[in-house]
Amino acid sequence: MDPVEYLRQLGGVARTGQLLAAGYSRTDIAHLAASGVRQPRRGVFVVPGCRPEFEAAILCNARVSCASAAEPYGLWLRRPPAQHHLACNHGHGSGFIRHRTVRFAPHPALPVAAVEDVVLHAMTCLAPPASTAIATSAMRLHGVPLALLTDQLSADRSGRVRKALLELDLRAESIVEVDAQHLFRANGINYDAQVYLPGIGRVDFLLEGS
Repeated sequence: MDPVEYLRQLGGVARTGQLLAAGYSRTDIAHLAASGVRQPRRGVFVVPGCRPEFEAAILCNARVSCASAAEPYGLWLRRPPAQHHLACNHGHGSGFIRHRTVRFAPHPALPVAAVEDVVLHAMTCLAPPASTAIATSAMRLHGVPLALLTDQLSADRSGRVRKALLELDLRAESIVEVDAQHLFRANGINYDAQVYLPGIGRVDFLLEGS
């Protein structure tokens, strides 16, 4: 495989060691610049169009996580974060939001944390409904168990996190429905979700039993 194409499969950025481990020679690597590949730092190679958070992760010896990892996993998020969210077990680097606790094996190809870590970081970093939208979509789309989230966050003393866990509702089928659930709860409106009404069919919400 062409080394530039291999770089794209890794998210558009990689270190020399990754390329050597994949079987490319130092001569192959030396010729990358002729193909338009940048080298922002010695030993780091970036193809044009690489996502900036991926490049930041490699440069910081970290993994993309939390809100910054929503798009790679197809998780529900209204808007991208203003700063990169990176997961790392060190204190080096700056200019990004740091998530120190990494519990699971990362994405096998991209410089992205495991989807489980992405959700756990979002639950402790973001406020609902952003956090609950990411968590709900991870449970629906990637099979992340609610029991895992509950177990991993059981020691968190934040009332916001405990409340967010209670708000997770797999009946929501889109970010719009997660937002609606949050709005109903915030305003004390009782609701039921995904209700079948004779002669009408299934409705997303039934408010106050009406």
